[in-house]
Order: sequence, then C-alpha cells, then structure tokens
Amino acid sequence: MPAATPPVCDFGWKAPGFTLPATDGQSYSLSDVAGAKGTLVMFICNHCPYVLAVLDRILRDARDLAGHGIGVVAICANDADAYPADSFPRMRELAESRGFPFPYLHDETQEVARAWGAECTPDFFGLNAKGELQYRGRLDASGRNPGPADARRELFEAMVRIAETGEGPREQTPSIGCSIKWKAA
Repeated sequence: MPAATPPVCDFGWKAPGFTLPATDGQSYSLSDVAGAKGTLVMFICNHCPYVLAVLDRILRDARDLAGHGIGVVAICANDADAYPADSFPRMRELAESRGFPFPYLHDETQEVARAWGAECTPDFFGLNAKGELQYRGRLDASGRNPGPADARRELFEAMVRIAETGEGPREQTPSIGCSIKWKAA
C-alpha cells in the first residue's frame, strides 16, 4: 500500500471540537486535553509500521511537551472491522503496555477524522492556545523505519515554538504514513 501524505499546514484553521471515548474508560473533549499553551492532536493506530517506527519518539516528545504547557492526545479512527489490530480492546492493550502519557481516543464513526481532514497515521495537528492550527508536519526524518537517533525533533521544536509565540514555523515537511483505513460507504 502506498504511503499517504497530508496537505501542508493551513495556518489559523480552527480545530473542530470532539468528545470521544478513551482507553482509560473516560471520555475526553478537545477542551479536556488542551494545554495552556497549545495542543497536539495525533491520528495514530496500532498496526501502522510508520507509527510503530516512531512510537518511542512520540511518547518521549509527549512527555517532554507537557513541561511546555502543551496538551497531547492521540486518536485512532481506522476501520477496526477490516483492521482488528486497531480495535478498541487492542488500543487499550497498547496504551497500557507502552504507558501512554496521553489519552488514546477511539473515533469509531470516523466523524472526527473526517472533520479534521486526517489523511494518514501518523498525522500531527499542532494547535496554539487559541485552538488554531500552526503545525501539520512530521515528527522527524523517520519513515517506515526510525530515522537516526540524533534526528532533528521537528514536531517537538515546532510545538515548543507554538507554546512560546503562538505561531508555528513557516517551513514544515509533511508527515508520511499509512492512509486512514476508512469504512466502506
């Protein structure tokens, strides 16, 4: 399956709200997960080799961003009937076994992924404190395999900049990953 690439950042796009169930038994809205200085919303899944290649880095960056006032959340919107590895019980297993430091939400209807224009896993949406899109780039230079251990932390740096200035970098490299697994219409 060919890799998917999301569009470039639409600076100032206002993120639509949501409320979704999480693997910890709670439900979270966008305002529940928002940080004082910004929010990182990630569309990920359990089975995608692009996500698995950088999962340790995602977890590291999420932990580090909390200290900068950035709230972090992950959403899985894949069709779990066609991709059982992305089912809610399997999401719970992954979040618990890896100690996710953020809520892992299930978008079973795929309405949130569609409203956000999510294209692939991973797909990163970096919002400022006003809920405006400022980053739609990649985590780092990784692809289907992890990039170099010393790869520039593009997502982390962008989110720190957003926390400090409210604006993301103008130069962004799009993420790459597996396409969202949409349900048949």
